Amino acid sequence: MGKYQNILIVFILFCFVGFSQNDQKNYSFEIKGSVKGKEKRIAIPGVIVTTSSGGYTVTNGLGEFKIQAIVGDLIKFESGAFDTVKHRVKSSEDVDVLVQDYVPIKKEKESFSKRGAIQVDTYLDSANYYKKIDIEKSIDFVTKSISQLGKSGNKNELAKAYTILGEIYQYYKQYDLAIDSYKNALVAEKTTKTEILLGKSYLFNKEFENAKTVFLTVSTKNNISTFEKSQVFEGLGDAYKGLNNNTSSIMYYNKGLSLAKSNSIASKITDFNSKIGDAYAADNQLAEAEEYYDNSLELSKQQAPKRAVQEKEKVADFYNKTSEYDKEVVLRKKSLEDLEELNLRERKVAKTNTLNTSSDSISTQRIKYKIANAYLSQQKYDEAIPFLEESIQEAGVDDDLIVQKDATRKLSEVYEYKGDFTKAYETYRKYVTMVDTLYIRKEQEISRAARFNKEIASKQNRISGLEKDRELYQSKFDLALTSEQLVDRQKWLIYSLIFGMLLLGLTAYFFYRSNKQQKLANNLLALKSLRSQMNPHFIFNALNSVNNYIARSDERSANRYLSDFSTLMRAVLENSEEDFIPLTKELELLELYTKLEHSRFSDKFDYKINVSEHLDVNAFQIPPMLLQPYIENAIWHGLRYTDEKGFLKIDIAEKSKDSIEISIIDNGVGRKKSAELKTSNQKKQKSKGMGNIKKRIDILNDMYKDKVDVKIADYMPDGTGTKVVFILKKDK
Repeated sequence: MGKYQNILIVFILFCFVGFSQNDQKNYSFEIKGSVKGKEKRIAIPGVIVTTSSGGYTVTNGLGEFKIQAIVGDLIKFESGAFDTVKHRVKSSEDVDVLVQDYVPIKKEKESFSKRGAIQVDTYLDSANYYKKIDIEKSIDFVTKSISQLGKSGNKNELAKAYTILGEIYQYYKQYDLAIDSYKNALVAEKTTKTEILLGKSYLFNKEFENAKTVFLTVSTKNNISTFEKSQVFEGLGDAYKGLNNNTSSIMYYNKGLSLAKSNSIASKITDFNSKIGDAYAADNQLAEAEEYYDNSLELSKQQAPKRAVQEKEKVADFYNKTSEYDKEVVLRKKSLEDLEELNLRERKVAKTNTLNTSSDSISTQRIKYKIANAYLSQQKYDEAIPFLEESIQEAGVDDDLIVQKDATRKLSEVYEYKGDFTKAYETYRKYVTMVDTLYIRKEQEISRAARFNKEIASKQNRISGLEKDRELYQSKFDLALTSEQLVDRQKWLIYSLIFGMLLLGLTAYFFYRSNKQQKLANNLLALKSLRSQMNPHFIFNALNSVNNYIARSDERSANRYLSDFSTLMRAVLENSEEDFIPLTKELELLELYTKLEHSRFSDKFDYKINVSEHLDVNAFQIPPMLLQPYIENAIWHGLRYTDEKGFLKIDIAEKSKDSIEISIIDNGVGRKKSAELKTSNQKKQKSKGMGNIKKRIDILNDMYKDKVDVKIADYMPDGTGTKVVFILKKDK
């Protein structure tokens, strides 16, 4: 017995030594080191350090790194500033890399801005591509982009990367992680798109108060697009609906609906009608709900077929809740026809008869199951049975075990109601089998979900680690730069004492340049002041015209005139801050202004605007509302006093390769006769108005090298009529 015991002890010791040696071989330890330039020992930050066993890190601002490795690992040091360096691990000793041909930090940053930015964009494009195909690959590409951005400090790209990561998590219903990603993106750079996505994630996660806060904040912004504004109103409506405040919900949905209608956003018009119907239904205002649902049904016909089917099913659910089963059945049968036709087309590309939506899936078996339930609610058992049987069969083909189970249970109950206990028992046995199968499948799904969550958590931890490394690297790098700046300041202090006279000379130069800039600023201020002094007579007289139309009960003319007038005023205000605008835009304003004046004095004159056929109008810029005062003078001080109907002509023609000639010609009473007819107040107003125009042209010509020239003369030898000629030069 003792002999066998000795053999056993020796065997155990042998195994222990073998395992110990194997453990030592695979034992992971931390390696520290640095990467520096060989000649001046300059630290190299942002070097990517990887091991063949999967380790990953980036050198900090001092060129230092730490990484886990095992004996035999191959460590790679990669950077755009030098060729890749490799090192084989033989022990846990520190590894210091000295690079022969190192490019200094500033050039390295320039190098990254060209090559690194392209690489980051490639990673993010790949992440978007795999977003709905392979979540692991998609997150890996985002991780690589964040890792690459760790050494560049590009806030815009970093925000873009985190936003895409949030969209990936949101697509896979990982709303907590999506919210965190969007918050990281907003820390890097605030964008309206990311704020709206954050608000939507809060809605999906049922954090309605947080969603409301986000959307209210975005709603105060002025620089958001019309579509983004409609999304904000929709988000606020959803948030208030989630908070059971249906009154506020309906208010914001209606705001969104008005915006969508005024801007012809067809898809949003349908969505808002549908959501207003939801809110009224939740508030038990069924008549109002049905009215908006009817609208959404009609509008959805103009949308994609999938959207139309979704809306029919939603409204059918409403009819089910209000016990309007006949309407429900009719609508579901219609959506069933549409879905079968849609699936027939889609099967040419991929075999499917399921339409996925954000909340559930719409399939032919589900619709048939709901039709059967509507018949059962009316105790129409014979009509319900075929739909239940078809639902069970199609669910079996699609492996939709939930619908198959529910429809089988219902069919068993129907047979029991009809007194066919044999079929009821057989069907119930099938139901029990399906329940067992479903239970096993649920356990498998829970297990898969747990593994999925574990993998996601692992990848998220790596991203969090990269973010911490990036912040640490940034702080150390800033510290290193601060130290360098302190040394530079000391050097410059010494240089400043030596080159004091040079600085005095530079001061004199800057003083001269400052005076020149001040003169330019004064010119710009004067221009702004002159632009803002629009002749008030036109506004006053235009409003009088509207008043006259109203007094004559000519509401249509008043509305048309007021609409054209408001369009002109809006355009004038939009262009009021510009020194020059495209000539095409100025011609549109003149056309509108002349049209308004003609509508008031149609018995006094006709007009025509001629643009040379071969003239490239888009190539020229003109000061805004520069021509209008001269046209106003032609009408008010020339044509208005004629006994016969006069004519106003505006010609735009090419004068030379780089200039055009704009002529404003009227056959009115002429300048001399007009001056005799004016009151003293009118003379004063004209003098002031023409004086402003002259000052404005003088300032513009001083700033832009004689760009505009104006000449005014009598049109006819007898002094009647007036001709104003503008010479406008092209920008060089």
